[in-house]
Formats: sequence, structure tokens, C-alpha cells
Amino acid sequence: MTDQDETGEAITILLVEDDAPTCWRLQDALTKAGYEVRTAGTLGEARSALAAGAPRVLLTDLRLPDGHGVELIRETRQRFPNTEIMVISALGDEESVISAITVGATGYLLKDAFPTDIATTVRDLVAGHSPISASIARLIVRRTQNSAEPAPGPVLNTAKLTPREIDILWGIAKGFSYAEIASHLGLSRQTVPGHIKSIYRKLEVHTRSEAVFEAVQQGLIKL
Repeated sequence: MTDQDETGEAITILLVEDDAPTCWRLQDALTKAGYEVRTAGTLGEARSALAAGAPRVLLTDLRLPDGHGVELIRETRQRFPNTEIMVISALGDEESVISAITVGATGYLLKDAFPTDIATTVRDLVAGHSPISASIARLIVRRTQNSAEPAPGPVLNTAKLTPREIDILWGIAKGFSYAEIASHLGLSRQTVPGHIKSIYRKLEVHTRSEAVFEAVQQGLIKL
């Protein structure tokens, strides 16, 4: 049985991993769960695969034989804004993490803390969650706490977000799925994506992480 998203379409995955045993293990687990999986072992192979069509999900390592996964994430986010992107890497340093999230990754898992059920993790990603390894989450929290405090003063809200859009932004920042945001705010599940598109347009961003960062900078929400 093929796994499907909320629209009823098959969930297609592009898995980019140069370590053959790891690639085989992940591909086997995802295929058994019903996903349609294509694989690539290099940046070049991944670009060729993307040229054939946008996957619903991109799972990529960062350290590739012919380049860095951040390049692939950036290119994918620009070309296919609706593709969910998750990093699966041994690299957990601040530069790698922040770079990947800044250019468009919505999830980040370390290989040494890999979930036992990758299929469920991918399903959560598609549902609007941002799966992140605990040590990565702590790194992001520390970075946020150590950043300079914004100067006291009124909330900027230069993007003219509505109170409802700010509520939805807070839900995104907390990692809630679209369905959970709708339930908390008493909205229809179908209306949430429209609100999020409006938020992205007003803030001039393309990803959840960028939207949250910009909202925090403007004082619209606090993490």
C-alpha cells in the first residue's frame, strides 16, 4: 500500500545518502512503509533526480562526495517551495545546523540519534511537524538565548500581520501541525495553509524557520 498525504497523493521521497549501507537501510524501511523512494549518492545525482520532478520529501545528508547538502537544500527550496526537507547527518556543529535550517530545512536528525521508525518521522514531517534531534534543539535554544536582546520598544509588526496570523505563527514556532493549529484556534484545517501563505508573503520568507526567525526579530512572538 502506498502512503499518501492529506490530498490523497502518493508521498514521494528523494533520499540523498552516499553511504551505501545507510542508504539501503533507509530505503528499505521507507519502501516497506509504502513510500515511493528514489535515491542518489552524490550532489550531481540528486540534481538529476530533481530535474525529473519535485519529490514531496527530500531527505539528505550534508557531507556528499561532490559538494555540501546545504547547496541542495537551497536549490530545492527555491525551485520546489512545497517540498519538505529533512537533514539526516552526522554533522551536528552549529554552522552546519544553522546553515541548513536557514536555507530551508524543516527537520534535522543526527545519525547517532536516529529514530527507530523513520516512516513515522517522515509522516510527521509531511503533517507539518519539524523533527529535530534533542541535541540540535538544545543548540538552537542556546543560540537564541545567547543572541542579543532586542531593544525595548513597541512591537514592530512592519509586515502588518493580523492577530490571527500571529497566533498561527506562534503555533508554527512551537512545532504544531496544521491540524493541531486549526484545533487550538478553532479554525478549519483547510484554512491554515492559506493563512501561512499570507504570512510568508507579508514577511517575505519561504520556510517555517525563516518565518519564525523574522517574527522573533520583530518581537511578534517569543519562543
